[in-house]
Amino acid sequence: MKTGEEHKGTSPSLSEGKPWRALGRRWTNDFPYDWPSDAQVNRRQMLRWAVGTAGALFAMTGVLAALGFTHQRTKGTAQQIVAADAVPVGGVHYFRYPGNTNNPANHAILLRLDQDRYVAFGGKCTHLSCAVWWEKDVSHLVCPCHNGHFDPASGDVISGPPTRPLPEIQIENRNGMLYAVREVIR
Repeated sequence: MKTGEEHKGTSPSLSEGKPWRALGRRWTNDFPYDWPSDAQVNRRQMLRWAVGTAGALFAMTGVLAALGFTHQRTKGTAQQIVAADAVPVGGVHYFRYPGNTNNPANHAILLRLDQDRYVAFGGKCTHLSCAVWWEKDVSHLVCPCHNGHFDPASGDVISGPPTRPLPEIQIENRNGMLYAVREVIR
């Protein structure tokens, strides 16, 4: 019979006749696993995998950030809206832009601030995309969902949860007819 010293580095066999002695000798070994059992994932492999995955995720955020800078921040083409004199001073005209569809997502607002100044903004709140409307009583563009208020002259946030200004729609007056030229995401 072999002694415990002769079994170092190998796993004792249970077929030697007395299995309880083989199990008892297992605890006399310094490291009771043999090399074929070491093929499982060890700490170094796990750490290597974790660091590699974290590095890949970090690299992916850089790629997404780069793609965000290449994304076009304007959209739409020139589209006729309304005759310039059809909107009174202090008045509002709602229209669809970009595109002249019945899609409520294309909701836009044209305001006539004074005799010669027109401004237009995208009609979706920058907080949760609720519809924004002109409130003549408070002279603000208002999102009724969470009481967000926007400046009618610039589209900037006055109060409420929105953190970004409304998208600006650039307007041109062509021979008395107002055209939406492009929407600029700010």
